[in-house]
Amino acid sequence: MSTSTTASVSTHILDTSVGRPAGGVAVRLSARPGHEADWQALGGSATDADGRCKDLPALPEGTTHVRLDFEVEPYFLKKRADAQQDAPANRDSGATGVFFPEVAITFAVNPGEHYHVPLLLNPFGYSVYRGS
Repeated sequence: MSTSTTASVSTHILDTSVGRPAGGVAVRLSARPGHEADWQALGGSATDADGRCKDLPALPEGTTHVRLDFEVEPYFLKKRADAQQDAPANRDSGATGVFFPEVAITFAVNPGEHYHVPLLLNPFGYSVYRGS
């Protein structure tokens, strides 16, 4: 929850390749008080079955920049393993690994505002925006 002196952050992930939430993705939150300051790791969470992180840590007073780090590789590896139980391996790219093993999103914040940052994810691309 934001206060008059702090901002707050929430996020969720939608896997656009299947049109469903991406559950079980680890998300780490970091903050800094200015663009030249060092990042402070605040902790993290994981997305629930609805693709939402409902318990991200609070931002410290004076935060001006936030970074969300999404560990998407384990999600895609599990998804691939589950799909291979029912069908041959995906041969779209010829690659054996995950193209985007992680996604890092950095954005500026103002005290007193809430920032909801959805991640629209698929195996070969992603998009983010400031939600509501």
